[in-house]
Amino acid sequence: MPFFQSWLCTSSRKISTSSTIINSIKSETTCSGLKLLITEGSQAQKRVGVWLFGCATWVFSLVILGGITRLTRSGLSMTDWKFTGTLPPFSEEEWLLEFRKYQESPLWIRMNKGMSLQDFKFIYWMEYAHRMWGRALGVVFAVPFTYFLMKGYITRRLGIRLSALFALGAGQGLIGWWMVKSGLEEPASEYVQPRVSPYRLATHLTSAFIIYCGLLWTALSVVMPEPPTESLNWVNGAAKIRKMALPISILVGITVVSGAFVAGNDAGHAYNTFPKMGDSWIPDDIFSMTPFFQNFFENTSTVQFNHRILATITLISIGSFWWAARKVEIHPAVRSLIGSTVGMVVLQVTLGISTLLSYVPVSLASGHQAGALSLMTLLILLMHTLRKPSLPALKALASSPKI
Repeated sequence: MPFFQSWLCTSSRKISTSSTIINSIKSETTCSGLKLLITEGSQAQKRVGVWLFGCATWVFSLVILGGITRLTRSGLSMTDWKFTGTLPPFSEEEWLLEFRKYQESPLWIRMNKGMSLQDFKFIYWMEYAHRMWGRALGVVFAVPFTYFLMKGYITRRLGIRLSALFALGAGQGLIGWWMVKSGLEEPASEYVQPRVSPYRLATHLTSAFIIYCGLLWTALSVVMPEPPTESLNWVNGAAKIRKMALPISILVGITVVSGAFVAGNDAGHAYNTFPKMGDSWIPDDIFSMTPFFQNFFENTSTVQFNHRILATITLISIGSFWWAARKVEIHPAVRSLIGSTVGMVVLQVTLGISTLLSYVPVSLASGHQAGALSLMTLLILLMHTLRKPSLPALKALASSPKI
């Protein structure tokens, strides 16, 4: 993630505290003050941090690959699932056997009867790559985790947190198959296109975002156990900003989940106009389904309308947040992150509108999904930087000479 690396490079200079404060904090860490997640010194801290950032980046790429797999309608090409994994077809006979399995699925019968074997190979490899990339992540996570545990680098608190993230990752594979299985079942009506359940797709995507955010937050906690504390005014300013940033982060999370329902219902094709939906601001068919719950989550017009409203509220909220933060005395790194968040939300809304007007091309749609994850990344960075400092850090700050 180039933007993340760039932010770390610039912020490392901004977040560096005076040598007096640093030395004071270090002396406290040997006592009962600051609780570090890593033992065995800075070298171990660096190794574990690099590993966790690498895992977070891997999840980021996995989410994007999953989005491309969905957009190319490749997700239903593999009609079975094995916990131990499946070898891809090698011979022409094996490919024909897999193709025959696919030809028995509702998707092929209703939509893809004209598909050639060559076209099938493309969507099969897309889905196979997505599944194997996810399994590879399990190895990339588990092997270093075991090594660091054996070396004694990881504290009990961090070990429990990472074990929970590993369990979520393992469960994600099961959720993925649970999602795919819904698309292999015959639809209730002959007029309904075969597709995975929007509820299961939203669960799968939301789980991936939770795993990513958990890994990123943990990695940041390892390499930056203290937020910037160079000034009491900055600490107080961070507390004010934190109260505004938290509800905005929750709003962005809700908007992301609503986007998952847009994807799950193929609602991006309901209306391809903006700012109006067709010829009106609120089309009549957003109330066409009953009961309310089904209409809210399955009616393509309603789902797209909800996402538009949430995206607009998110844009206005982040813009207002930036405006309000101008008058608060805060650390330069925090101000830089707020500015980056504004830029990212503007880009994300632009990508969303462009995707809609262009009838959801794969390139723009996958870029829009990557934009959502990038926006979440910036908010995680912001919330982590706005944390309340530990008592040793505050004591060191209060006793240090004014700079």
